[in-house]
Amino acid sequence: MMNILVVGGSRGLGVALVEYGLKQGHRVFATIRNSNAYISRLREQYESLQFIEWDVTDEAAIKQTASELEQKGISFDVIINNAAILNERDNDIEHLDLEATLQAFNINTLGPVRVIKHFLKLIKKNKQSLIVNISSEAGSITNTYAGDYAYGLSKVALNLFTEKLALALKEEDIEVLSIHPGWMHTDMGGKQAPLDPNQTAAAIYQLMSARPTLKDQLHFIDYQGKPMDI
Repeated sequence: MMNILVVGGSRGLGVALVEYGLKQGHRVFATIRNSNAYISRLREQYESLQFIEWDVTDEAAIKQTASELEQKGISFDVIINNAAILNERDNDIEHLDLEATLQAFNINTLGPVRVIKHFLKLIKKNKQSLIVNISSEAGSITNTYAGDYAYGLSKVALNLFTEKLALALKEEDIEVLSIHPGWMHTDMGGKQAPLDPNQTAAAIYQLMSARPTLKDQLHFIDYQGKPMDI
């Protein structure tokens, strides 16, 4: 049994990651901003689930939670940074809202930075420990495409954070991965997307058990463990 923190666990891939972990017998801590029908069902069904209510932009709340968990002697085998926002999709550069773009960075990039800043002390230092940053193919410079400025730029920065963190923790037996989850039919991905988030969640848990062989020391892979171009 592992202790797993899923940041952004109230919908889409987040709910799938929470529920799959619980079904596997793990103890799951899930951060949410607001409750919903999925959350209510999981609350009633699993005693091994604990919800934490805060927003990834609220550093004071993140710091306080980390301190409270440390006082209780709780540590984590895996932290999954899943919280994200997709905005400014249809705006070209002439019409890009820079405040909205800053919001994307604040959530998609600095959200994981805040979490790891305060929760790093709670990660067990062993060969099973793992930090997963849920990224996107939009975070690839090599295979970039026009548009999606806010989301794409924030995910490029997230991938760089992953690489820097992996180097910093190389001697600590803590692995760090950026994972592209695939195009899923969630609120973010839309109904036309081919993947069910439960498929992606199951694949990510498989990667957590059998770590992929990383090529050229880059830590950006897809949900099946295949290397992604940065």
